[in-house]
Amino acid sequence: MDIREKIKQLPISPGVYIFYDKCKKVLYIGKARNIKRRVLSYFQKKDHDLRISKMVEQIVDLEYIPTASNEEALIYESSLIKEKKPKYNVDLKDDKSYPSLKLTVKEKYPRLIITRDIKKDGSLYFGPYTNAGLLRRAVIFLRRLFPLRTCCNLPKKECLNYHIGQCLGPCIDDVERSYKEVVEDAKCLLRGRKKALIDRLSKRMDKFSKSMEFESAIKVKKQIEALSVLVDQSIYTGPLIDELKSLKDILGLKVIPATIECFDISNTSGTNAVGSMVSFFNGKPDKSNYRKYKIRTVKKIDDYAMIKEIVRRRYSRLLNENKQLPQLIMIDGGLGHLQSAIEIKKQLGLNIPFIAIAKKEEVIYCEGKTKPIKLSKDTKPLKLLQLIRDEAHRFAITYHKLLRKKGMFE
Repeated sequence: MDIREKIKQLPISPGVYIFYDKCKKVLYIGKARNIKRRVLSYFQKKDHDLRISKMVEQIVDLEYIPTASNEEALIYESSLIKEKKPKYNVDLKDDKSYPSLKLTVKEKYPRLIITRDIKKDGSLYFGPYTNAGLLRRAVIFLRRLFPLRTCCNLPKKECLNYHIGQCLGPCIDDVERSYKEVVEDAKCLLRGRKKALIDRLSKRMDKFSKSMEFESAIKVKKQIEALSVLVDQSIYTGPLIDELKSLKDILGLKVIPATIECFDISNTSGTNAVGSMVSFFNGKPDKSNYRKYKIRTVKKIDDYAMIKEIVRRRYSRLLNENKQLPQLIMIDGGLGHLQSAIEIKKQLGLNIPFIAIAKKEEVIYCEGKTKPIKLSKDTKPLKLLQLIRDEAHRFAITYHKLLRKKGMFE
Protein backbone atom coordinates (compact mmCIF):
# COMPACT_ATOMS: atom_id res chain seq x y z
CA MET A 1 0.00 0.00 0.00
CA ASP A 2 1.24 3.48 -0.90
CA ILE A 3 2.28 5.57 2.12
CA ARG A 4 -0.42 8.16 1.35
CA GLU A 5 -3.06 5.42 1.53
CA LYS A 6 -1.55 4.16 4.79
CA ILE A 7 -1.80 7.64 6.30
CA LYS A 8 -5.51 7.78 5.37
CA GLN A 9 -6.04 4.54 7.30
CA LEU A 10 -4.26 5.73 10.45
CA PRO A 11 -6.39 5.86 13.63
CA ILE A 12 -7.03 8.95 15.73
CA SER A 13 -6.20 6.96 18.87
CA PRO A 14 -3.01 7.17 20.95
CA GLY A 15 -0.15 4.96 19.91
CA VAL A 16 3.33 4.56 18.49
CA TYR A 17 4.34 5.17 14.87
CA ILE A 18 7.45 3.87 13.08
CA PHE A 19 8.99 5.41 9.93
CA TYR A 20 11.07 3.31 7.49
CA ASP A 21 13.39 4.18 4.60
CA LYS A 22 13.58 2.39 1.23
CA CYS A 23 15.88 -0.28 2.72
CA LYS A 24 13.34 -1.05 5.45
CA LYS A 25 15.61 0.49 8.10
CA VAL A 26 13.89 2.25 10.99
CA LEU A 27 14.33 6.01 10.71
CA TYR A 28 12.26 7.22 13.63
CA ILE A 29 9.92 5.96 16.35
CA GLY A 30 7.50 8.34 18.02
CA LYS A 31 4.38 8.36 20.17
CA ALA A 32 1.27 10.48 19.83
CA ARG A 33 -2.08 11.14 21.48
CA ASN A 34 -3.52 11.15 17.94
CA ILE A 35 -1.45 9.01 15.56
CA LYS A 36 -3.02 10.27 12.34
CA ARG A 37 -2.69 13.96 13.19
CA ARG A 38 0.92 13.57 14.34
CA VAL A 39 2.05 11.61 11.27
CA LEU A 40 0.30 14.04 8.92
CA SER A 41 2.13 16.95 10.55
CA TYR A 42 5.46 15.63 9.24
CA PHE A 43 4.22 15.81 5.65
CA GLN A 44 2.15 19.01 5.86
CA LYS A 45 4.45 21.40 7.74
CA LYS A 46 7.10 23.29 5.81
CA ASP A 47 9.09 24.71 8.74
CA HIS A 48 10.80 21.58 10.11
CA ASP A 49 14.38 21.89 11.27
CA LEU A 50 17.10 20.44 9.02
CA ARG A 51 17.25 17.07 10.83
CA ILE A 52 13.51 16.40 10.54
CA SER A 53 13.39 17.66 6.93
CA LYS A 54 16.10 15.19 5.97
CA MET A 55 14.24 12.39 7.73
CA VAL A 56 10.92 13.15 5.99
CA GLU A 57 12.64 13.00 2.59
CA GLN A 58 13.66 9.40 3.33
CA ILE A 59 10.31 8.06 4.61
CA VAL A 60 8.79 5.49 2.25
CA ASP A 61 6.83 3.32 4.67
CA LEU A 62 5.32 3.36 8.15
CA GLU A 63 3.75 1.11 10.78
CA TYR A 64 1.81 1.89 13.93
CA ILE A 65 0.72 0.31 17.21
CA PRO A 66 -2.52 1.71 18.67
CA THR A 67 -2.65 1.86 22.46
CA ALA A 68 -5.30 2.45 25.10
CA SER A 69 -3.64 5.61 26.41
CA ASN A 70 -0.82 8.08 25.92
CA GLU A 71 0.90 6.59 28.98
CA GLU A 72 0.94 3.14 27.40
CA ALA A 73 2.34 4.63 24.18
CA LEU A 74 5.20 6.15 26.20
CA ILE A 75 6.22 2.68 27.43
CA TYR A 76 6.22 1.13 23.95
CA GLU A 77 8.04 4.06 22.36
CA SER A 78 10.97 3.69 24.76
CA SER A 79 11.21 -0.11 24.47
CA LEU A 80 11.12 0.02 20.66
CA ILE A 81 13.76 2.76 20.48
CA LYS A 82 16.04 0.73 22.71
CA GLU A 83 15.54 -2.32 20.49
CA LYS A 84 15.66 -0.68 17.03
CA LYS A 85 18.07 2.23 17.71
CA PRO A 86 16.58 4.56 15.04
CA LYS A 87 18.88 7.07 13.39
CA TYR A 88 16.76 10.14 14.15
CA ASN A 89 15.74 9.45 17.77
CA VAL A 90 18.57 11.57 19.13
CA ASP A 91 17.09 12.38 22.56
CA LEU A 92 16.41 8.89 23.85
CA LYS A 93 19.58 7.43 22.39
CA ASP A 94 22.07 9.96 23.64
CA ASP A 95 20.75 11.86 26.63
CA LYS A 96 21.26 10.12 30.00
CA SER A 97 19.52 12.77 32.11
CA TYR A 98 15.98 11.52 31.48
CA PRO A 99 14.22 9.35 34.10
CA SER A 100 13.98 5.58 33.73
CA LEU A 101 11.90 2.82 35.31
CA LYS A 102 13.71 0.46 37.66
CA LEU A 103 12.48 -3.02 38.51
CA THR A 104 14.37 -4.22 41.57
CA VAL A 105 14.51 -7.90 40.55
CA LYS A 106 17.19 -8.77 43.12
CA GLU A 107 14.73 -8.18 45.94
CA LYS A 108 12.50 -11.06 47.04
CA TYR A 109 9.46 -8.90 46.24
CA PRO A 110 10.57 -6.47 43.50
CA ARG A 111 9.37 -2.88 43.24
CA LEU A 112 8.83 -0.66 40.20
CA ILE A 113 10.20 2.84 40.77
CA ILE A 114 11.25 5.95 38.81
CA THR A 115 14.93 6.83 38.94
CA ARG A 116 17.58 8.97 37.21
CA ASP A 117 20.41 7.06 38.87
CA ILE A 118 21.26 3.96 36.82
CA LYS A 119 23.58 1.56 38.66
CA LYS A 120 25.00 -1.89 38.02
CA ASP A 121 23.03 -3.39 40.90
CA GLY A 122 21.31 -6.27 39.11
CA SER A 123 18.06 -4.33 38.64
CA LEU A 124 16.28 -4.07 35.30
CA TYR A 125 16.08 -0.58 33.82
CA PHE A 126 13.57 0.53 31.20
CA GLY A 127 13.80 3.82 29.35
CA PRO A 128 14.91 6.56 29.43
CA TYR A 129 11.64 8.50 29.03
CA THR A 130 11.62 12.10 27.81
CA ASN A 131 8.37 13.14 29.55
CA ALA A 132 8.67 12.82 33.33
CA GLY A 133 5.07 13.87 34.02
CA LEU A 134 3.69 11.33 31.57
CA LEU A 135 5.99 8.70 33.05
CA ARG A 136 4.53 9.27 36.52
CA ARG A 137 1.04 8.76 35.09
CA ALA A 138 2.30 5.64 33.29
CA VAL A 139 3.51 4.23 36.61
CA ILE A 140 0.02 4.73 38.05
CA PHE A 141 -1.36 2.81 35.04
CA LEU A 142 1.21 0.04 35.55
CA ARG A 143 0.48 -0.32 39.27
CA ARG A 144 -3.20 -0.82 38.51
CA LEU A 145 -2.27 -3.65 36.18
CA PHE A 146 0.56 -5.11 38.24
CA PRO A 147 -0.01 -4.89 42.04
CA LEU A 148 3.63 -4.69 43.12
CA ARG A 149 4.65 -3.28 46.48
CA THR A 150 5.82 0.33 46.75
CA CYS A 151 7.30 0.28 50.28
CA CYS A 152 11.11 0.25 50.74
CA ASN A 153 10.88 -2.17 53.67
CA LEU A 154 8.08 -4.66 54.30
CA PRO A 155 5.82 -3.33 57.08
CA LYS A 156 4.19 -5.50 59.76
CA LYS A 157 0.71 -4.42 58.73
CA GLU A 158 -1.00 -4.14 55.37
CA CYS A 159 -1.30 -0.67 53.81
CA LEU A 160 -4.00 1.12 51.81
CA ASN A 161 -2.63 -0.20 48.50
CA TYR A 162 -3.42 -3.74 49.65
CA HIS A 163 -7.01 -2.83 50.47
CA ILE A 164 -7.62 -1.14 47.10
CA GLY A 165 -6.11 -4.07 45.17
CA GLN A 166 -2.87 -2.36 44.10
CA CYS A 167 -0.55 -4.58 46.15
CA LEU A 168 -0.58 -8.34 46.67
CA GLY A 169 0.37 -7.85 50.32
CA PRO A 170 3.61 -9.83 50.73
CA CYS A 171 3.90 -8.29 54.20
CA ILE A 172 0.97 -10.38 55.51
CA ASP A 173 0.54 -13.28 53.03
CA ASP A 174 2.71 -15.91 51.39
CA VAL A 175 2.37 -14.68 47.81
CA GLU A 176 5.83 -15.48 46.44
CA ARG A 177 4.60 -17.59 43.51
CA SER A 178 1.86 -15.22 42.37
CA TYR A 179 4.17 -12.24 42.93
CA LYS A 180 6.73 -13.74 40.54
CA GLU A 181 4.01 -14.08 37.92
CA VAL A 182 3.11 -10.39 38.28
CA VAL A 183 6.79 -9.40 37.95
CA GLU A 184 7.09 -11.43 34.73
CA ASP A 185 3.90 -9.81 33.42
CA ALA A 186 5.34 -6.35 34.11
CA LYS A 187 8.59 -7.23 32.33
CA CYS A 188 6.61 -8.41 29.32
CA LEU A 189 4.72 -5.14 28.93
CA LEU A 190 7.74 -2.93 29.65
CA ARG A 191 9.61 -4.74 26.86
CA GLY A 192 6.77 -3.89 24.47
CA ARG A 193 5.45 -7.46 24.18
CA LYS A 194 1.80 -6.73 24.69
CA LYS A 195 0.42 -9.56 22.57
CA ALA A 196 2.58 -12.10 24.44
CA LEU A 197 1.30 -10.69 27.74
CA ILE A 198 -2.33 -10.98 26.66
CA ASP A 199 -1.67 -14.60 25.61
CA ARG A 200 -0.15 -15.30 29.04
CA LEU A 201 -3.08 -13.74 30.85
CA SER A 202 -5.63 -15.55 28.69
CA LYS A 203 -4.09 -18.94 29.49
CA ARG A 204 -4.04 -18.04 33.18
CA MET A 205 -7.70 -16.99 33.07
CA ASP A 206 -8.66 -20.30 31.40
CA LYS A 207 -6.73 -22.19 34.06
CA PHE A 208 -8.57 -20.39 36.87
CA SER A 209 -11.92 -20.97 35.18
CA LYS A 210 -11.30 -24.71 34.77
CA SER A 211 -10.32 -25.02 38.43
CA MET A 212 -13.45 -23.01 39.35
CA GLU A 213 -11.39 -20.16 40.86
CA PHE A 214 -13.82 -17.64 39.42
CA GLU A 215 -12.76 -14.64 41.50
CA SER A 216 -9.17 -15.00 40.29
CA ALA A 217 -10.40 -15.50 36.71
CA ILE A 218 -12.38 -12.25 36.87
CA LYS A 219 -9.33 -10.33 38.12
CA VAL A 220 -7.26 -11.60 35.19
CA LYS A 221 -10.08 -10.78 32.79
CA LYS A 222 -10.07 -7.18 34.03
CA GLN A 223 -6.32 -7.02 33.40
CA ILE A 224 -6.84 -8.16 29.81
CA GLU A 225 -9.60 -5.59 29.30
CA ALA A 226 -7.38 -2.84 30.73
CA LEU A 227 -4.73 -3.66 28.15
CA SER A 228 -7.23 -2.44 25.50
CA VAL A 229 -8.80 -4.15 22.54
CA LEU A 230 -6.21 -3.22 19.95
CA VAL A 231 -2.86 -4.99 20.15
CA ASP A 232 -1.46 -3.90 16.81
CA GLN A 233 -2.70 -2.92 13.37
CA SER A 234 -3.90 -6.43 12.53
CA ILE A 235 -4.34 -8.33 15.80
CA TYR A 236 -7.49 -8.01 17.89
CA THR A 237 -8.99 -9.82 20.90
CA GLY A 238 -12.54 -10.56 22.04
CA PRO A 239 -15.59 -12.37 20.62
CA LEU A 240 -16.96 -9.33 18.72
CA ILE A 241 -13.60 -8.90 17.06
CA ASP A 242 -13.80 -12.50 15.83
CA GLU A 243 -17.06 -11.53 14.12
CA LEU A 244 -15.34 -8.56 12.51
CA LYS A 245 -12.58 -10.85 11.27
CA SER A 246 -15.20 -13.14 9.73
CA LEU A 247 -16.95 -10.13 8.21
CA LYS A 248 -13.66 -9.03 6.63
CA ASP A 249 -13.30 -12.43 4.95
CA ILE A 250 -16.95 -12.63 3.86
CA LEU A 251 -16.91 -9.17 2.26
CA GLY A 252 -13.38 -9.50 0.90
CA LEU A 253 -12.13 -6.42 2.74
CA LYS A 254 -8.45 -5.47 2.96
CA VAL A 255 -8.57 -4.62 6.68
CA ILE A 256 -10.69 -5.60 9.67
CA PRO A 257 -13.57 -3.06 9.83
CA ALA A 258 -12.95 -1.79 13.36
CA THR A 259 -15.14 1.26 12.68
CA ILE A 260 -18.41 0.75 10.79
CA GLU A 261 -20.78 3.63 10.02
CA CYS A 262 -24.37 3.10 8.87
CA PHE A 263 -26.92 5.52 7.31
CA ASP A 264 -30.72 5.49 7.27
CA ILE A 265 -33.55 7.81 6.20
CA SER A 266 -36.85 8.44 7.99
CA ASN A 267 -39.82 10.44 6.66
CA THR A 268 -43.62 10.68 6.72
CA SER A 269 -44.95 9.81 3.25
CA GLY A 270 -41.92 11.44 1.71
CA THR A 271 -42.13 14.63 3.79
CA ASN A 272 -40.40 15.82 6.95
CA ALA A 273 -37.35 13.74 6.09
CA VAL A 274 -34.37 13.23 8.35
CA GLY A 275 -31.26 11.10 8.15
CA SER A 276 -29.18 9.28 10.74
CA MET A 277 -25.66 7.94 10.96
CA VAL A 278 -24.54 5.55 13.70
CA SER A 279 -20.97 4.48 14.37
CA PHE A 280 -19.81 1.18 15.84
CA PHE A 281 -16.26 0.63 17.07
CA ASN A 282 -15.07 -2.96 17.55
CA GLY A 283 -18.66 -4.17 17.32
CA LYS A 284 -20.06 -1.80 19.96
CA PRO A 285 -22.01 1.49 19.64
CA ASP A 286 -19.80 4.59 19.68
CA LYS A 287 -22.57 7.05 20.56
CA SER A 288 -20.26 10.04 20.73
CA ASN A 289 -19.94 9.69 16.94
CA TYR A 290 -23.67 9.34 16.15
CA ARG A 291 -24.98 12.07 13.82
CA LYS A 292 -28.49 13.20 12.82
CA TYR A 293 -29.42 15.26 9.77
CA LYS A 294 -32.39 17.34 8.62
CA ILE A 295 -32.67 16.81 4.89
CA ARG A 296 -31.99 20.22 3.29
CA THR A 297 -31.79 19.82 -0.49
CA VAL A 298 -34.44 17.19 -1.34
CA LYS A 299 -38.04 18.41 -1.42
CA LYS A 300 -39.79 15.37 -2.92
CA ILE A 301 -40.02 11.61 -2.26
CA ASP A 302 -36.52 10.49 -3.25
CA ASP A 303 -34.71 8.25 -0.79
CA TYR A 304 -31.75 7.91 -3.13
CA ALA A 305 -31.20 11.67 -3.26
CA MET A 306 -31.55 11.86 0.52
CA ILE A 307 -28.91 9.17 0.99
CA LYS A 308 -26.62 11.12 -1.32
CA GLU A 309 -27.08 14.27 0.73
CA ILE A 310 -26.26 12.82 4.13
CA VAL A 311 -23.34 10.72 2.87
CA ARG A 312 -21.89 13.81 1.16
CA ARG A 313 -22.36 15.95 4.27
CA ARG A 314 -20.77 13.36 6.56
CA TYR A 315 -17.61 12.62 4.60
CA SER A 316 -16.96 16.00 3.03
CA ARG A 317 -16.84 17.30 6.60
CA LEU A 318 -14.53 14.53 7.83
CA LEU A 319 -12.21 15.12 4.88
CA ASN A 320 -12.20 18.90 5.38
CA GLU A 321 -11.44 18.49 9.09
CA ASN A 322 -8.86 15.79 8.40
CA LYS A 323 -10.58 13.36 10.78
CA GLN A 324 -10.49 9.59 10.97
CA LEU A 325 -12.56 7.73 8.36
CA PRO A 326 -14.29 4.39 9.00
CA GLN A 327 -13.17 1.08 7.49
CA LEU A 328 -16.67 0.16 6.26
CA ILE A 329 -19.75 2.23 5.33
CA MET A 330 -23.20 0.63 5.32
CA ILE A 331 -26.51 1.86 3.91
CA ASP A 332 -29.89 0.71 5.18
CA GLY A 333 -31.51 -0.25 1.87
CA GLY A 334 -31.06 -2.14 -1.36
CA LEU A 335 -28.97 -1.96 -4.50
CA GLY A 336 -30.34 1.45 -5.57
CA HIS A 337 -29.46 3.01 -2.20
CA LEU A 338 -25.95 1.54 -2.46
CA GLN A 339 -25.39 2.86 -5.99
CA SER A 340 -26.51 6.32 -4.90
CA ALA A 341 -24.01 6.34 -2.02
CA ILE A 342 -21.22 5.10 -4.31
CA GLU A 343 -21.79 8.10 -6.60
CA ILE A 344 -20.87 10.37 -3.69
CA LYS A 345 -17.95 8.13 -2.77
CA LYS A 346 -16.48 8.64 -6.25
CA GLN A 347 -17.10 12.39 -6.17
CA LEU A 348 -15.27 12.72 -2.83
CA GLY A 349 -12.48 10.34 -3.82
CA LEU A 350 -13.09 8.02 -0.86
CA ASN A 351 -11.23 4.72 -0.73
CA ILE A 352 -13.64 2.95 1.64
CA PRO A 353 -15.82 -0.10 0.88
CA PHE A 354 -19.60 0.50 0.82
CA ILE A 355 -22.29 -2.11 1.39
CA ALA A 356 -26.09 -2.10 1.79
CA ILE A 357 -28.37 -4.48 3.65
CA ALA A 358 -32.03 -4.79 2.72
CA LYS A 359 -34.58 -5.41 5.47
CA LYS A 360 -36.91 -7.90 3.78
CA GLU A 361 -34.42 -10.19 2.06
CA GLU A 362 -31.61 -9.58 4.59
CA VAL A 363 -29.05 -9.88 1.80
CA ILE A 364 -25.85 -7.85 1.56
CA TYR A 365 -25.18 -5.80 -1.57
CA CYS A 366 -21.49 -5.11 -2.11
CA GLU A 367 -19.81 -2.58 -4.32
CA GLY A 368 -18.53 -4.17 -7.53
CA LYS A 369 -20.48 -7.43 -7.12
CA THR A 370 -23.41 -8.29 -9.38
CA LYS A 371 -25.07 -10.71 -6.96
CA PRO A 372 -25.84 -10.03 -3.30
CA ILE A 373 -24.36 -12.13 -0.51
CA LYS A 374 -26.92 -14.23 1.32
CA LEU A 375 -25.84 -15.54 4.72
CA SER A 376 -27.49 -18.01 7.05
CA LYS A 377 -29.80 -16.29 9.55
CA ASP A 378 -27.74 -17.53 12.50
CA THR A 379 -24.43 -16.24 11.07
CA LYS A 380 -22.85 -13.95 13.65
CA PRO A 381 -21.41 -11.43 11.15
CA LEU A 382 -24.90 -11.04 9.64
CA LYS A 383 -26.39 -10.50 13.10
CA LEU A 384 -23.78 -7.82 13.77
CA LEU A 385 -24.69 -5.99 10.54
CA GLN A 386 -28.40 -6.30 11.38
CA LEU A 387 -27.74 -4.87 14.84
CA ILE A 388 -25.94 -1.86 13.35
CA ARG A 389 -28.61 -1.38 10.66
CA ASP A 390 -31.44 -1.59 13.21
CA GLU A 391 -29.66 0.93 15.46
CA ALA A 392 -29.41 3.38 12.55
CA HIS A 393 -33.12 2.89 11.86
CA ARG A 394 -34.02 3.38 15.54
CA PHE A 395 -31.91 6.54 15.75
CA ALA A 396 -33.51 8.01 12.61
CA ILE A 397 -37.07 7.23 13.78
CA THR A 398 -36.39 8.72 17.22
CA TYR A 399 -35.07 11.94 15.71
CA HIS A 400 -37.97 12.15 13.26
CA LYS A 401 -40.55 11.70 16.02
CA LEU A 402 -38.81 14.29 18.19
CA LEU A 403 -38.90 16.94 15.46
CA ARG A 404 -42.54 16.18 14.63
CA LYS A 405 -43.46 16.50 18.29
CA LYS A 406 -41.69 19.84 18.56
CA GLY A 407 -43.16 21.05 15.26
CA MET A 408 -39.70 21.89 13.96
CA PHE A 409 -40.29 20.89 10.34
CA GLU A 410 -41.02 23.69 7.89
